Amino acid sequence: MNPQVGIIMGSQSDLPVMAEAAQMLEELGVTFELTVVSAHRTPDRMVEYARSARERGLKVIVAGAGGAAHLPGMVASMTSLPVIGVPVKSSNSIDGWDSILSILQMPGGIPVATVALNGAKNAGILAASMVGAFDEQVGKNLDAYKKGLQEKVEQSAQEIETKGWKAIVKK
Repeated sequence: MNPQVGIIMGSQSDLPVMAEAAQMLEELGVTFELTVVSAHRTPDRMVEYARSARERGLKVIVAGAGGAAHLPGMVASMTSLPVIGVPVKSSNSIDGWDSILSILQMPGGIPVATVALNGAKNAGILAASMVGAFDEQVGKNLDAYKKGLQEKVEQSAQEIETKGWKAIVKK
């Protein structure tokens, strides 16, 4: 099956963060492709990737970038597909704020859905939600995932309530 989501990042050094999006998409049964596309070092590759995304069958693009973080916004300017930006705290980052603001503060007409710093897991879930709005099986997988989250919290609450907080907290 063709990939439904494209995961791109500005550098291979972003892979440890962006792998969390891939893991969530795998868990939720969403097909994806993953590659490196740099807005600054490979601008022609970025243009080709963004402009061909829809015709290649992609439904959503998850773009991670650190530092100046132009990749998500530049890709969003070249496609009508939804783009989810993942600000990455990179080695040349100003505590990640440069990446957050570069992705978050897009001009009117070029939206980028932005998740938290290093929030690729949530980007994967959001991309799956977008696909799941039109794909019944992915929607069911998301429902099961969220039910699992609910059950985990309820189990934690029950454990604290029955054992007491002192039994849970390790000093």
